Amino acid sequence: MFERKVYLNLSTIEKALAAFLAIPSPLGRERVPLAQCLGRVLAEPAVAIVSSPAYAGAAMDGVAVWAEDTFGASLNNPKKLPLGQKAFWVNTGHPMPEGTNAVVQVENLIPGPNEVTIEEAVYPFRDVRKIGEDLVATEIVLPVGAEIGPYELGALAAAGVLEPLVFTAPLALFIPSGSEMAPLGSISQKELQTGVKLPEFNSLMIKALVEKLGGHLEVWPIVPDDPKLLTATLRKAALEPFDLIITSAGSSAGAKDFWPGILVESGELFFHGLKAMPGKPAFGGLIDGKPVLGLPGYPVSAVLAFELLGEPLIRSWRNQSPSQRPTVNVKLFQDLPSRPGLVEFIRVRLGLVGSNLVAAPLPRGAGVVSSLARADAMIRIPAESEGLSADHLARAELLRPLEDINGAILAIGSHDNALALLDGLLRQRRSNYSLASAHVGSLGGLLALAKGLTHVAGCHLLGEDGIYNQKAVSERLKGQPTRVIRLVQREQGLMVLKGNPKKIQTLTDLARADVTMVNRQKGSGTRVLFDYELKKLGLNPDQLKGYDDEEFTHLNVAAAVLGGRADVGLGILAAALALNLDFIPIGQEEYDLAILAKFIEDPKIVALLDIIRGPQFIKEAKALGGYGFERTGEEVFATD
Repeated sequence: MFERKVYLNLSTIEKALAAFLAIPSPLGRERVPLAQCLGRVLAEPAVAIVSSPAYAGAAMDGVAVWAEDTFGASLNNPKKLPLGQKAFWVNTGHPMPEGTNAVVQVENLIPGPNEVTIEEAVYPFRDVRKIGEDLVATEIVLPVGAEIGPYELGALAAAGVLEPLVFTAPLALFIPSGSEMAPLGSISQKELQTGVKLPEFNSLMIKALVEKLGGHLEVWPIVPDDPKLLTATLRKAALEPFDLIITSAGSSAGAKDFWPGILVESGELFFHGLKAMPGKPAFGGLIDGKPVLGLPGYPVSAVLAFELLGEPLIRSWRNQSPSQRPTVNVKLFQDLPSRPGLVEFIRVRLGLVGSNLVAAPLPRGAGVVSSLARADAMIRIPAESEGLSADHLARAELLRPLEDINGAILAIGSHDNALALLDGLLRQRRSNYSLASAHVGSLGGLLALAKGLTHVAGCHLLGEDGIYNQKAVSERLKGQPTRVIRLVQREQGLMVLKGNPKKIQTLTDLARADVTMVNRQKGSGTRVLFDYELKKLGLNPDQLKGYDDEEFTHLNVAAAVLGGRADVGLGILAAALALNLDFIPIGQEEYDLAILAKFIEDPKIVALLDIIRGPQFIKEAKALGGYGFERTGEEVFATD
């Protein structure tokens, strides 16, 4: 009865939002003491009750005078004014004595016991704050829809608006669902690794987003994938005093995605499916006149769907226009393909390389929660586009202040765990600097470096002569002076489950029918090494099951082995140790940082190299395991 195999009513973002915005605002209005108004939003214009200042007051320390009494005063013709008759001592903020209209600053007069000597004339209202200079009674201080922040509190206080009329705080409900979901902290390691139970944390993020909007979010217990329980929960929620009901998961088109069908039968479904990626499995509608926003279960999809629909809905209730993030032009160092028909949102890292603000895309998956925390900006690819080409100038919405991004060193190239370690050490040493890395393989990094679109390229490309990186850097960066700095030596080998259940010992075992592998992507140094070793052994890649199954980082290869997707994967010892896998060594390799000579004196790069050459980096990298440091920090070769 409730099974849905298709999206019921796929909608554009604009149409879906318009349906929500047509719902009358449920928010009330209340007068709140000013001290409790931080973050609240005005429900009517705030009108000044008193003028500010309400009296003419001294703006400087000195004596209050009638300006005309000082006319003609000069160094050669000083004037003496008797205190208490034509000159009156005043401090800043004091009311002006009757019959005065100017202040002579204390440093511009010569005091005496009964008189002051003035050597410079002052004009009327010199250093005097006039009545209503800041605000005049009946003047509008702030408009309806203004959010009250620290500065607005001061303006309202000065105007005598001590109990402004504000919108009631939006009250939302979050209903998590899914038989496989469990509260944070209640899942065993075994349940987590086998996927029997998954932690529910979408409520944590959505609660923070609602509270950032000045609202409150109540989270109900997780509801299993049972149509009767889900229906009863939604109907119960409709009877409670919530302004917005938010569901999580069960929103797509699978056999256990019941929410849209329930809303069809219990209320009204506006749309099912959003023409956006991530965020496609969202839905929206009404139950008993209350808006229902159905968020997808995948975290990135859930956050984006809320930002596209939930945030502007709440802001509209408080007479606020949708928030607009600042935008910048960014240059792409690689193609960004996209599926036509859906608006795609791609989160990126940014780095200012020369005069170019360069964007490096983060993994796009709807479940890649780390992309939410790591992203500097977001690029929107229109539904009618098939993507953006490399070197294209794209418009990006900033998720972080531009000044933070300007201090980032962009490192595009091969993945290594030590890069994240360097980022942390750099931030500790210089809070305005960071290391933003994008993992596209050694060749991809050298290509970006050749185009001047990265500061640093991490590489470990084995040449036919058995020497790492020299041939690749010399060929790819011909005519561009480059410095190559040794970061670490790494132990490369085969990662297998604890106990090595398939008894894999050498690369030749990967050709066995009962062995499935996972590979690194083309262009990565690990892939080059792997293919080099296969060629030496006379093995054809077609003989290896899983050779075309690719991952972009050593840790992702290790995770594929740990999760049972593959029996074996080639990677570094540090990744195997991180995920508690067994490791069969193949050999050591040299992982270097290639840097254009023109960037080598950049203060950011100097700070990075200082850390690489310092004891703290080696100490913490040793703790990761699998590294050698024989020439760490040395310039191993250079090209002209």
